[in-house]
Amino acid sequence: MKNFDSLTEREVLALAISLEEEDARIYEDFADGLQENYPEQAAKFRELRHEEDGHRHRLLELYKARFGEHVPHLRRQDVRGFVDRKPVWLVRPLGLKTVQKTAESMEVETRRFYEVACRRTTDAGIRQLLGDLAEEERNHAHTAEQIAQTKLSEDEKSQAKRLFLLQVVQPGLAGLMDGSVSTLAPLFAAAFATHNSWATFLVGLAASVGAGISMGFAEALSDDGSLTGRGHPWARGTVCGLMTTLGGIGHTLPYLIPNVKTATTIAVCVVLVELGVISWIRHRFMDTPIVSALLQVGLGGALVFLAGVLIGIS
Repeated sequence: MKNFDSLTEREVLALAISLEEEDARIYEDFADGLQENYPEQAAKFRELRHEEDGHRHRLLELYKARFGEHVPHLRRQDVRGFVDRKPVWLVRPLGLKTVQKTAESMEVETRRFYEVACRRTTDAGIRQLLGDLAEEERNHAHTAEQIAQTKLSEDEKSQAKRLFLLQVVQPGLAGLMDGSVSTLAPLFAAAFATHNSWATFLVGLAASVGAGISMGFAEALSDDGSLTGRGHPWARGTVCGLMTTLGGIGHTLPYLIPNVKTATTIAVCVVLVELGVISWIRHRFMDTPIVSALLQVGLGGALVFLAGVLIGIS
């Protein structure tokens, strides 16, 4: 890698051309990644890409006038001082906030490059162009900041809601239902079989953690999200696994109370609250009628609870 101070004016211009080419390609990737869910923001990134292309043309014209037709292949990674960029533009679907922050940091870095390069050059024409580009990059950073603050259209709001449902609500709800319902049988079976709060707590804890790990891996391995738009598989798996564990832990904690009858009474009340919350989530986010949601969730919970009790007293 070369030190920035060792670059000649020819190499500075070649590096500037390379930077503008890379930024333009990334903005086009941003636009492509946002097109489906945020078309208006995608259009603004395409405008930024066109402006970066304009910067490149101006740099190329000045370079050819000063140094001829051949432009050395000098890249940002060949020069010390540039920040490594994580390829967030390859992730699908793209998050608007992540894209905005990345674009803003890109423009700040490019502006600082132009400002430093401007102070080093002694050529009046090069100095003027680099100074102008530094100011334009400052405006780009402000534009990138405003993109995420732009109010979403109705279609974009609908798309954002759909993504939230696919990536957070659905895996979280699946985990919460599994954790709240599937752990009822082993927990109450242990309570009625042992009449020991601590033993019941250990069974419930093991069932909750085990179910969380199982559901987390099952969700993560179900699909990679590339076709369904359900987001990164491990993010979904983490949400699902944590919610599964949470669903089971809720009615397990009462068994820290030494009196098993008191603990069981409280655990049953907690289960009723959990099933009510699940029903509300299904009604709120899945458009399930509240009565239907209560019947579906309540019936499933009651059957598993009875199975646990019958096994425990047998």
